[in-house]
Amino acid sequence: MIDKNVFTDKVKITIKSGDGGDGMNSFKSYKGKPACGPDGGDGGKGGDVYIVADRGQSDLLPFRFTRKYFAGNGEKGGTNQCFGKGGDDMVIKVPVGTVVKDAETGTVIADMFSDGEKKLIAEGGRGGKGNVRFTTSKRHAPNFAQKGEKTEPHVLILELKVIADVGIIGFPNVGKSTLLSKISAARPKIANYHFTTLSPNLGVVSVYDKSFVAADIPGLIEGAAEGAGLGHDFLRHIERTRLLLHVVDISGSEGRDPAEDFKKINSELSGYSEKLAALPQVIALNKCDVYGADENAKTFKKKYGKKYKIFPITAVSGEGLKPLLDELVSQLEQLPPISREEADEEFTYRKSGNLDFDICMDGDAYVVVGALVDMLCRNVTLNDPDSMAYFQKILREKGVIKKLCEMGIKEGDTVVVGDVEFDYVE
Repeated sequence: MIDKNVFTDKVKITIKSGDGGDGMNSFKSYKGKPACGPDGGDGGKGGDVYIVADRGQSDLLPFRFTRKYFAGNGEKGGTNQCFGKGGDDMVIKVPVGTVVKDAETGTVIADMFSDGEKKLIAEGGRGGKGNVRFTTSKRHAPNFAQKGEKTEPHVLILELKVIADVGIIGFPNVGKSTLLSKISAARPKIANYHFTTLSPNLGVVSVYDKSFVAADIPGLIEGAAEGAGLGHDFLRHIERTRLLLHVVDISGSEGRDPAEDFKKINSELSGYSEKLAALPQVIALNKCDVYGADENAKTFKKKYGKKYKIFPITAVSGEGLKPLLDELVSQLEQLPPISREEADEEFTYRKSGNLDFDICMDGDAYVVVGALVDMLCRNVTLNDPDSMAYFQKILREKGVIKKLCEMGIKEGDTVVVGDVEFDYVE
């Protein structure tokens, strides 16, 4: 049973664009005059698969219930040169910040970075041509039609990465959610126990005429980079931030050393990726109103004060937040904007109906294989002269004959194309 309250930020889904409809092989007929001429129409194009970024989506939970997304198939062509209806497109809405990857290769297909952004993922198969399309001055009654292109299913990985200017990080229960609720209109769940927050919370922070987006990243623990707890799930979201606000419980109320807490979290960032370790950090020493916090703060500043900007705060009361926010705004103005993950902009899944081919040697015979052969086998009628003429024409147009010549074929050598075997004649 799936828990609907669990934040979902990584899923696998299966997509498939629509198959093209077959062309129609038919002839006009009138009373007393059968087969008056070809009139078969083209098949309809299969539907495409698109992914659209939608700000109204908060996570990937819907994809845990529905994992297959298939576009509609094109309809078969009709008589009287009627075209088949095209298949319906499949439009998949995902949250802004979703990275789309091919599950087999790991290739980044798209980074859905902006609201309304639309990406073609898989193109539908072309509809087959009806027999009327093969009519020429020499071929008046072609008795064959083309099959529609077939498509294959593909598995995608959808990975949500929160887009925010500032990522608020730290051990569990150090006051990150409380801090976000004080500096923005966000209202995250707050309680005095570990892992109150199980999903990133976003809030818009306004400082005079400036504003930025802050994300409360759920508490990390030692071993997070290796996947301990929900480490990988949480660390993924920090990759999108420009600046880290590292909250430390300077009171040591959990029985831990604040300086060691800080060191361990940074170790987890380094263990996950060099990119995270290189992000600039501002440190907020929280719970300064607790007994013993002042002494711990002096020790902490002595150890880390030369490398980082450190601000003592009390998130519950809001004390010390103004200078902290001013520093965040100042640093953000100097940092480059958030960039999208590099994707293969030209990537779309190739249809199984592409016309690639290869030529292999089987003893002395030249064997042509590949999708081109599959298409010819579907469309060629061996006992029909017109169909065989079309077969030979395609071999010339697609470069099969040229490649055979480059491989050194001689007159009389055997060529095999699917079920067709013939002697090569120059």
